[in-house]
Formats: sequence, C-alpha cells, structure tokens
Amino acid sequence: MARKDTDPPLDLPEVNFSDFGDVRYLHLGTEWVQGSMLLDKPFDIELEYVQRMMAWLLFVEPTAVAARHAMQLGLGSAALTKFCYKKLKMKTTAVELNPQVIAACRLWFKLPKDDARLKVILADAAQEIRHPLHQGRVDVLQVDLYDHEAAAPVLDSEAFYADCREALSEDGVMTVNLFGRDSSYLRSLEKIAEVFGPESVWAFKPTREGNTVVAAQREPSRPDRPELVQRADEIESRFCLPAKKWLRLFKPVC
Repeated sequence: MARKDTDPPLDLPEVNFSDFGDVRYLHLGTEWVQGSMLLDKPFDIELEYVQRMMAWLLFVEPTAVAARHAMQLGLGSAALTKFCYKKLKMKTTAVELNPQVIAACRLWFKLPKDDARLKVILADAAQEIRHPLHQGRVDVLQVDLYDHEAAAPVLDSEAFYADCREALSEDGVMTVNLFGRDSSYLRSLEKIAEVFGPESVWAFKPTREGNTVVAAQREPSRPDRPELVQRADEIESRFCLPAKKWLRLFKPVC
C-alpha cells in the first residue's frame, strides 16, 4: 500500500487471510485478493501476474543476479520479497505503509526476519523512494501499489515514476502491475514512457484477471530474440519461472 497526497489521515484496513485448498490468500478488509502463497511451497510465486513481475530477469545475466539489489514498493503477501531473498539470494528491501501487513506476512506468509540481506521498511512508498540512500542503488524496482479494493494504483504520476527512475542503477529495471483492461492503463503507460522513454518500455498482454505487467529499463538495451531465448531457458532451469512463455506475451511498446 501507499498514500496519495490528497489522502486523509491514515485509516488502515483490517488485514486477514483465507485458505482455499493448498493456497493462502491475503485480504485487506474485502474479498479482493492482495497476494497469495502456496502452503507447501511458501517461497515460490503462485499468481501468474506476480511471476511476470520477475521479467526483469530477461535483461540480466543470470550469474549476476545474486549480486544485485531488489526493492518492492508494496509488500502484499511478500511473494516477490521472499522469492528475491530466498530463491535469488539478492539483497532485498520492501516498503510497506501498513504495519498490519508486515505483521501478517511474518505470522501467516513465512516472511523471514530482517537480516544483512533483507530489510522491510514501514514507510510511505512515495516518500521512501526519494530517500537519498536509494538514489541510483536499486537494480530491480517492483511496484505493486493498490488500495484495499484493488481498484487502481494509488501512485501513478509522472513525478512518482521519475522518482522511481532516479532510484534505479544505470542498468536497473522497474516492473509495475497495472490493469490492462482498465481505461487508466493507457494513461499509466504514457506516463511511464514519458519518463523512461518509449524505447525503454516493454509490456505483457493482460492476464485472464486483467493484470498487465509493464517493465521499464533506466537505459534501453533491446536484447535480440536469440539472446532473450537463451535467457529464458536459463531462467527456467535456474529459477523455475515460466520465462519461455513470457516471450510469447512480452513485447516492446514501440
């Protein structure tokens, strides 16, 4: 979660969960799913759109992944945070506004305690991303900031995306969860392209639920098809993510 500049004083929703079969779901006071976890594989990524938030791996040499720094804006059920920390062995930082979400992730969703590689920050993402300590030091920025009804991203301005770009390292990548079947999607995409440059922006086709993940490189690299295929093979073998399927659905926007 994050706050809009026009928001009233904090009135945070209740955090709860539900189990269905072998999957646990996070809710913020409504029936809308804010994240999930496979009960028998708590460090895997269960939701398809969350898996797609890892598409930045297509732009990175697989052997260099563990040396990079990942940051998540919006903790959700901590799926991205746990995967980057546990599976990819990265330095990982997550920013979350709601202390109940952090507590729930540690109590119900197997989020490990902070250590030398893992840090969960209780803060407003819009403010934290501007902190001088982050400028130019984040290699992977994963943005998933929705309100408790999962209706629209709560931070979606050119100024916010400019702050995200400033936090990225020279070859850093931002991935963002948007609703591709929503009328706001094209406006969001235009804002991202304006800040990053259209040649830096890639997008997936929407999932069945309508989520569209957009990736923006700080500096465009435009890897060719053979390189992407090779990377996808390595991603599948090393990290068990469906990267070869991604290549059928993930394209530059121009």
